[in-house]
Amino acid sequence: MADLVTILLSAAGLIFFIAGTAGLIRFPDTHSRLHALTKADNLGLGLLILGLAFQADSWMTLGKLALIWVLALVAAGTTAQLVARTALDEKRAATRGPK
Repeated sequence: MADLVTILLSAAGLIFFIAGTAGLIRFPDTHSRLHALTKADNLGLGLLILGLAFQADSWMTLGKLALIWVLALVAAGTTAQLVARTALDEKRAATRGPK
């Protein structure tokens, strides 16, 4: 039973990873791409880790999986913020024109 749940959750996570990648490729601007990528990938990773949690043999392994997800969430949010701010600054600089 645990194997079936792992397969289903991992497959759902894979679908979200594919959706995030499709958004990264197809959306027109940086902010839309970031939104699609960070939301879908964070949910996909959460589902994948939840699926792996059913295969864990100890509480230590569950803790490590949870820590991986939390660190990935923090890193994705921080990176997305920095990329979005840089894109906004470049857009503002381009509209000002040459000095």
